[in-house]
Amino acid sequence: MTLSAIKSELQRATTIAFQLPNGELVAPHFHVTEVGKITKHFIDCGGTIRSEEVANFQLWEAQDYDHRLHPEKLLNIIELSEQKLGLTDLEIEVEYQMKDSIGKFGLEFDGTHFQLTSKITNCLAPDHCGIPESKMPNVGQWKAKATSCCTPDSGCC
Repeated sequence: MTLSAIKSELQRATTIAFQLPNGELVAPHFHVTEVGKITKHFIDCGGTIRSEEVANFQLWEAQDYDHRLHPEKLLNIIELSEQKLGLTDLEIEVEYQMKDSIGKFGLEFDGTHFQLTSKITNCLAPDHCGIPESKMPNVGQWKAKATSCCTPDSGCC
């Protein structure tokens, strides 16, 4: 989702709700503590120099239940960021405090909720890195962790 797309949705919205990829909603008393521009200048494993730029929103939850973020307030924050930081119509990346680390998400809108979408890593130069196609990971295809066959009522202990 781009800045222009979220602004368009916020102009029509009466409330804001963000939903995590697992279906849970971010607590309604969240705050957007940052709107910024992140520039990443890097070299991939094939030697190609690359540059990426995204608008970054940081969502944060406090125990402040009395101050909820309304659509017009977030719209004002975005517009101020565009003016002061020179933000263009960038794709949005969202940071959200998970249990043990900051999660980074893409953003979409399903007509009701802003969806925090999973982001994945990938090799940007598969033709240069030397890893055979057969050994490339199936990103997003997590295998279930092996479990013990022993359970309290299995009779194996």
